[in-house]
Amino acid sequence: MPETFERGVRMGVDVGSVRVGIALTDPDCVLATPHQTLARDKDPRKAFDVKIITKLCVEREVTAVYVGLPRSLDGAENPSTRMARDYAATLVRRLGSRGCTTQVRLVDERLSTVTAHRSLLDSGVSRRHHMDRVDQAAAVTFLQTAVDQGTRTGAEPGEPVPDRA
Repeated sequence: MPETFERGVRMGVDVGSVRVGIALTDPDCVLATPHQTLARDKDPRKAFDVKIITKLCVEREVTAVYVGLPRSLDGAENPSTRMARDYAATLVRRLGSRGCTTQVRLVDERLSTVTAHRSLLDSGVSRRHHMDRVDQAAAVTFLQTAVDQGTRTGAEPGEPVPDRA
């Protein structure tokens, strides 16, 4: 049975090979907004980006983190999907080691980057400035979709990431 979707701040995390985009909702899950872009730390022992996200989860009392799952258009998994799954598992372990009960869930993010680029163009941001913002905008796109789904269905969207400690 899916978990009940309740009030609380949600976070969207768009994981790329170079950057990680972060978006947050208000406590009522009405609106997702861009928060920041982090440089991706590929050393799993250091994982400074994961540490920053963990700290943000604690400070903002985040209820759930939705990590974007970049499947192919036909739904198949690919190397980016594996990277997102591994990142989510690292985040679960880090949150658990800090005693944080924030859920981590994987949500479909197909076409979120395309939508983000289009939104940035529509809002007047030049293409050369997209790289600074596109990861946050993509996180906003799939986070808003997830919280809208949760509000509509009453169930927490996405698939839970198991604790592989």
